[in-house]
Amino acid sequence: MTTSAVIPIKQLQDAKQRLSGLLNSEERKRLFQAMVEDVLTAVEACTHIDSIVVVTNDQAVAELARGFGAEIRPEPEPSGLIEAVTETGKQLAAEGVGCMIFLPGDVPLVTPEELEVVLEGFGLSDNSEFMIVPASDLGGSNCVACSPPDCMSFGFGIDSFRKHLALARDRGIDPQVTKLPGIGLDIDTPSDISELMVEVGRSLGGQGGSAVYSTVRFLEEIGIRQRLEDEFANRV
Repeated sequence: MTTSAVIPIKQLQDAKQRLSGLLNSEERKRLFQAMVEDVLTAVEACTHIDSIVVVTNDQAVAELARGFGAEIRPEPEPSGLIEAVTETGKQLAAEGVGCMIFLPGDVPLVTPEELEVVLEGFGLSDNSEFMIVPASDLGGSNCVACSPPDCMSFGFGIDSFRKHLALARDRGIDPQVTKLPGIGLDIDTPSDISELMVEVGRSLGGQGGSAVYSTVRFLEEIGIRQRLEDEFANRV
């Protein structure tokens, strides 16, 4: 059975608007690009993944992804996350791919080991299978795996974790849930960045984070720790 990772990326420009009080437009673009690079690095290194599909119309994203051996597919019309994952799942199923794993581009602490936890033994049943790795607050769905790739309808957006549980059961699928700290942390707000820096310091003993993660290297370059102190001090 073959497994394809699917990573939809809308665009780098004007990304992460909720960080606009902390980072300017160019910095948000560079941050998002660094996060995509970290996600691609982990996916490429996972031995359980046979191919990478990046769904995007952004040429800078496409160029970056090709460096990791990814296949680039255009966004469907109408565009959107649900549409991108649904359409790509149908395409992969028609191509004989056995399993699809979806990841967003903003979970920079994902590791090959976490992806292996998700995929170990997955898709071996004769029945359809669906697994979710929720966001740390149990709101979003930061990773989903489907076997076959077209077995599910999707409900990304607000409270998508619970929506996906219900959608799976409506299709007669018993959803599996795995909580993983790296995948669970998606970066949308200053608090998320603060949590990322704390987590990297904890997991690496405060050493070497910038060498391991492009995201952390960029954030350290722009002096993010002082910016975060100022940001939170202004809230008091």
